[in-house]
Amino acid sequence: MKRVITIIVVIVIALGAIAYVLSNNKKKNEEKTAFIAKGSGAVAVRVASVEKKAVDLDFSANGNFIPKQELNLLNENAGRISAIYVKEGDRVSRGQSLARIDAEIINTDRQTAEATYQNALRDEARYQSSYQTGGVTQQQLDQAKLATRSAKLRLQASQKTLSNAVIKSPINGIVNKKYIEIGAFVNAQGTQLFEIVDVSRLKLKVNVNESQVANLKIGDKIDIKSSVFPTDKFSGQITFIAPKADGTLNFPIEIEVANNAKNALKAGMYGTAVFNFPQQAPSILIPRTSFVGSVSSNEVFVLDKASNTSKLRKVVAGRILGENVEILEGLNEGETVITSGQINLTEGSPVSIVK
Repeated sequence: MKRVITIIVVIVIALGAIAYVLSNNKKKNEEKTAFIAKGSGAVAVRVASVEKKAVDLDFSANGNFIPKQELNLLNENAGRISAIYVKEGDRVSRGQSLARIDAEIINTDRQTAEATYQNALRDEARYQSSYQTGGVTQQQLDQAKLATRSAKLRLQASQKTLSNAVIKSPINGIVNKKYIEIGAFVNAQGTQLFEIVDVSRLKLKVNVNESQVANLKIGDKIDIKSSVFPTDKFSGQITFIAPKADGTLNFPIEIEVANNAKNALKAGMYGTAVFNFPQQAPSILIPRTSFVGSVSSNEVFVLDKASNTSKLRKVVAGRILGENVEILEGLNEGETVITSGQINLTEGSPVSIVK
């Protein structure tokens, strides 16, 4: 019995809470629409003057610096590490030796390939001489030539393998990580040896919206700021603009940034791209909320001051600039557009301006 009473009490409390929330929401909705329909059938609206304003296209976007070049250097040959010439943090140049693999077995293979090639050359010379006197057929001579070419290719491959016993850096950069030690055995399946990064030039990845990306192009010069080095100035150049928006309807772009002489900027730091544009001529701007439905409708209600009624007007919208929209055709300075209450308006509806 007590359990039944408890359940009933819980249900009553829940219903009371729901009723309170609904009542509260109703009051809020009434407050939001309080400006609608005040006496004499007039629709309460808010308005804004149509005037020319300076167009400011400047904006900034934040992102992270990443290396322009980074490389995980893998091994190509199996063997034991016999020497390491660099340590983490060392700056290396392209072609510089980083480590060496014990080349005893590799060198033996090269010597065997060399001996095989020399023997094939001698055999080919003998077959060539015998062919001229009729001692061997053309087919036997061709087989000897083929054996020589095969032996030469094996020799070239073994020479390349021997040269790869000395591991060299393929790029300029800094040794960020060293994964090997002297005496360690590495196999030929791509053992990771070093991580090398080049921070002399970095990339700053940022996202911009559709109205911003429309004013950008590859090659644009961009000012770069770093909160870690507020007094230092950096410059960049747009190298990539995504042709397709991401899931948030933003467009990823990449800006290549030249580091300073001290390579102060590090990969992973935050950066701010400052996009500055030439001063624009003033344009007619109206609030984005002036449009009936959406900007794409190209329709707004204009206030007829003489009769205090609404007039539907076709316009041509231009750029969307934040909360404002540029108007190319359809409105003149000095007119007044209705910015709220349009849902209750038709052509010629009487209106009451809410201030």
